Parts: sequence; C-alpha cells; structure tokens
Amino acid sequence: MDTEPSTRWWPTTYAADGLVCSIDHLASSAGAQILSAGGSAADAAVAASAVLAVTSPHMCGMGGDLFALVHDPDHAGVPDALNASGRAGSGADPERLRAEGHRAMPFKGDVRSAPVPGCVDGWCALHERHGRLPLADVLAPAIRAAESGFPAAPMLAFTLERLVGVSGCDELTSIRPAIGERVLRPGVARQLRAVAEGGRAAFYGGEFGSALLAAGAGEYEPADLERSSADWVDPLGLAVWGHDLWTIPPNSQGYLSLAAARIAELAAAGEPFPPPADPAWVHLLVEAARLAGHDRVTELHEHADGPALLADARLRDLAARFDPLGLSGAVAPDRAGGTMYLCAVDGDGMGVSFIQSNADAYGCHVAAAGTGVLLHNRGVGFSLEPGHPAEYGPGRRPPHTLAPALVTRPDGRLRAVLGTMGGDSQPQVVLQLLARLLAEGQEVGDAIHAPRFVLQAGEHGFATWDGEPQTVRLEQHAPDSWGAGLTERGHTVAVAGFDPAGFGHAHAIEIREDGIRAGAADPRSMTGAAVASA
Repeated sequence: MDTEPSTRWWPTTYAADGLVCSIDHLASSAGAQILSAGGSAADAAVAASAVLAVTSPHMCGMGGDLFALVHDPDHAGVPDALNASGRAGSGADPERLRAEGHRAMPFKGDVRSAPVPGCVDGWCALHERHGRLPLADVLAPAIRAAESGFPAAPMLAFTLERLVGVSGCDELTSIRPAIGERVLRPGVARQLRAVAEGGRAAFYGGEFGSALLAAGAGEYEPADLERSSADWVDPLGLAVWGHDLWTIPPNSQGYLSLAAARIAELAAAGEPFPPPADPAWVHLLVEAARLAGHDRVTELHEHADGPALLADARLRDLAARFDPLGLSGAVAPDRAGGTMYLCAVDGDGMGVSFIQSNADAYGCHVAAAGTGVLLHNRGVGFSLEPGHPAEYGPGRRPPHTLAPALVTRPDGRLRAVLGTMGGDSQPQVVLQLLARLLAEGQEVGDAIHAPRFVLQAGEHGFATWDGEPQTVRLEQHAPDSWGAGLTERGHTVAVAGFDPAGFGHAHAIEIREDGIRAGAADPRSMTGAAVASA
C-alpha cells in the first residue's frame, strides 16, 4: 500500500502574534501590515480582501459577494457570522427567462445572473463591528496597488483572454500583461476611495451604483441598492472529532462540510479512523460527501432550516447507509471558480474565516461600465423551476457555494480558521482538511498540500448535484492506492492533469495550545503566502 511521505510536503508558517493567509502574497502582506499597525484580524481580512479585489479580478472583486466567521476572544464560544450575499433586483422575472427558453439561469453574458453585489456592504459591516483602525487606513494598501500598479500574477495573465468581447471594463479588456508586468486599476481605485471616504453609501449611491442601474436596464431599482446586503446571522455549529465546527447557515452550503464530517465520524465509529494513504480513508470521505449532498439541490435555499439539516437523527440515518466496500445506497443526486478564501488571526486571538467571490472566474461578463468593476454571476444558483424554494425572483438570495469554516475547542477557545475556493467542491475540500487536522493530527502545511479529491458532474463546477453521474477526480500526487481502491468499490475515477484551480485554493491557521499560530497558504494558487505581522 502506498504511504504518504513522512517528510513535510509544504512549509508551515509559525507566528507568535498575527498571521494572514491568502492566494496572493501582496494581499497577505497588506493584511500583516495592518496587524502590525494595531489593526484587528477583521481589519486585516478587509485589507487583504480589498487588495485581492485589485489584483485578482479573475476570482473576486467589488462586484461579488462575501461571507465571514469571526471568533472574538472576548466572547469565546459561538462565533459571529456575516452573510453579505446580494439579492436579486426588483426587476427579476423568472417567467421572462422561461419564455426565452431558459431552463437554468444564464451562465455568462446576462446581467440577470448578477444579484446586487454584497462585497462592499460586507467590508463595511465587518469593519464596523470588529475593526480598530479607520476604514481609510484599512483600504489604503489596496488603493496604492490600484493607483500605482501591481505585478500581474500568473493566473491573471493566463485568464484575461476570457474577457474578449466584454465591454465596459477597458482597464482589463485592453491589456494582455506578461507575468510580472505592471497592471493599473484606475476605475477600481476610484471605487475604493469612495468607500474609504464615504462608506457604503458612496459606493452604492455613487458612480458604481449609477453604472449598475444602467447595466441592469430595469433589473435593479435605486431601492435595491439602498438596502444593505450584509446581515449578521446565527452560525451553524456541530460537535465532531472532539471540537465544535462552525459555518454560515443557508443560503450557504457550509452545512455540507459539517454534515459530511459528522457522517464520516459516525460511519467509522467503533473502528480506528483509517490513515489518509489507505483507500478506505478516501472512500469514507467521498461517500460522506455524497451522503451529505445528495439532496442539496432540493434542500438548499435562503430559508432552509440549517439546524434541521444537521439534526442528529438525520445524520445517523445517512451514516447508516455507508458501505465500506462499495457505493452507498440511495445517494444519487435528488433532482427530477472564481472565488478566493483568506484567513487572519491577530495577537489577541481574534480569528476571521473570510471568503469572497465572483462565482465563476470573471463573473457574468457584464461590467458596471467605466468603474473597473465586473459583476458576479452568483445568480446561477437560482432555480427556474416554478415554485422551487430557490426560484429566481425579486429580493431573493440564491443558494451559495461559499462555505467558510471555523473550529473551536470544547471550552470555546479558537482552534482553527480554514476554507477554500472551488464551487460545489468547497465542502469536500474543507472535509478533507478537517479530517487531516482533527482526526489525523497533521501539521497545517502537510494538510494543505496533501492530495485531494473532488466530485465532478455536469458542464462546470456548479453542477455537481444536478443529477448527472459523478466522477471522483484525483490529483496527480494522490497515492496510487486511492484510484485502485475507489475503482474496486464502484466509483468512477479520473486522475487530473495539471489543474491549479480545480482542487481548491485552501488556507488554514491554527492556534496551538501554547498560543503559537501555525498557518499555510495553498501552493496551488501559485502566489499564495502566509505572512506574519511584525
């Protein structure tokens, strides 16, 4: 049987005080600078996120959404949960889409797949509750990067050609930078300055808001922009592997991470949890993910009962279906990207698990003309099935793939903040990280670099649960025993070629018992970094 190497795959960064992990060393460094200036972990998260809105438009931006979990050491235990996902505009009309022949929400080239972006509302809400420095100071690194320029990262340089034919965003569509070449974002700089000087009102009621109303051509009304998209909500929590796991409630799919972890724990009860190199390990987690997500399409919507989806009886029933030797029964999907994750911990022990997204790469390929801001396509999560609880309609939030996670010890102290990008596969990657960190006790760097699986079906990363047969995709550096063991158990398996975005860009920070912070950024992002405050 193959074994995973005992030597460290990927370095863990240790810090005595603050630490920030993201997909871009420029963003992580900005967050660390804010920590060194006396800012909180929330300040650092907003600063890093704003820099990413400048440097990584292929993954996130001011035209997207965000979610965040915040552990406040002064109120140890239940974290604060922020849902800053936007709502469809007042002009949302599912009948018109159906009359045009659509059976699903348009994926590209249609503003109707862009709910009002919640990102800036999320920044402002997070800063207002948990920030320490002035918002202008927090956004200053992003403004400098946008005005003075930044070196193009490989993923940006490789993907800009996808914007061919998109109008209204010349600062991106008119350039083809080589890796490392300076890129300027003057339109985004103006929007950032507006937020720094006037908060959310200056953004949604200013140049961006006017451009959004024009782009919508009736999809949005001014009142849609006046309503904040940021809500503080009750988090979902579940005890698994001797810890309390936390996530955002629906409309987030985060409950799948917690449910799958508990199903795996229950299914392995009475037996030693298999080590990661054993094909029994990957089979157990694949099946736990499938059991947890089989009814996602029908059950996930903004009014879903999150605690009911995590009810003990429900999860025990699902775990009882697990077959260690083959595919579990009755778990076929029940139906007739462009995201970034970052995390930050400060010297006082505040931890932030933060995720921001355009949905798919550059979003819906519609710009708020002249602002430098591309609009997300989170509306693809809506259903066009009449009467479906997630049906597209005015003021509604779509089902969301964003699934940040936070882990506390039984006494309420913070253990870890972690998450990933990856569309439908986010809970699957989070599950694997939780199993490695909590059940196996691996070092953070090892867990982040370790090989992963993702379930794939359909045409894109938002179709895993839409009814098509699922394939288990494995990374190239997965043990050979995984593929053979999964195939023997009845899975369809595919080993991926070079795919730096297809298995998530995950990051994690742990606070050890001695208070040392241990973190790692995902090497799959190519430019990611874990940076400590000075």
